[in-house]
Amino acid sequence: MSRHVAIVTDSTAYLPARSMERHGITAVPLTVVLGDRALEEGTEISTRSLAQALQKRRPVTTSRPSPELFAQTYRKVAETGATGIVSLHLSAELSGTHDAAVVAAREAPVPVRVVDTGMVAMALGFCALAAAETTESGGTVDEAVTAAQKRAAGTSAYFYVDTLDYLRRGGRIGAAQALLGSALAVKPLLQLDGGRIELLEKVRTASRAIARLEEIAADRAGSAPVDIAVHHLAAPDRASALADRLRGRVPGLADLHVSEVGAVIGAHTGPGLLGVVVSPR
Repeated sequence: MSRHVAIVTDSTAYLPARSMERHGITAVPLTVVLGDRALEEGTEISTRSLAQALQKRRPVTTSRPSPELFAQTYRKVAETGATGIVSLHLSAELSGTHDAAVVAAREAPVPVRVVDTGMVAMALGFCALAAAETTESGGTVDEAVTAAQKRAAGTSAYFYVDTLDYLRRGGRIGAAQALLGSALAVKPLLQLDGGRIELLEKVRTASRAIARLEEIAADRAGSAPVDIAVHHLAAPDRASALADRLRGRVPGLADLHVSEVGAVIGAHTGPGLLGVVVSPR
């Protein structure tokens, strides 16, 4: 039997498998459509396959989970003994995943609270962990939701991409539309703001952009207890080096996760992505 309140998220949280197992978190997969094949993130398509497809300019799109898939997940979780579910998902500004969860929640066998965290990647993952830790200490659905929302409100996500072309193709760049055309030559730093991907700064070279990304993340972290995640796509050495530098610059660092993003986020950012999530405890 599970604990009283169960936590569900989606595959874009990119939580380490050991963390999901330890906290009993269930992730519903999004889908990557590669040519005429629909593949579940995390099980049916690797980031290497995705990167190769993008580099060859093959058509790649993404799709939310169906309401029925959410409904199946909620039923399975309820069957383990959960009497309430907190379902935490990536920003509704970026995906219809939240809406699909809301539809499924109406028919779930136990009460389900669906939350648009406004986050993605480990910015979402840290919210799921906060909710899970709350329920593990006996917290209610409402208390778990509050913990996740509080974590989301304090979390910042910044990222560098080699080109805006992939974000442009997927229609995910919001106010950064102003950068298109001749300005595509710059190296942009972006951030999550109000659940949308927005331009933070324009930098002329990749090395300067990555140095600036490090500086922004370290300044945001300050000296209070903080968790950090460094994400990448097809840039492991770059991510590892950035993580090592942040270890030396952030005195309050608690946990630091380094991981490659999955195919869904990678499809919209392209190879070379480097991201930092800063999440105060």
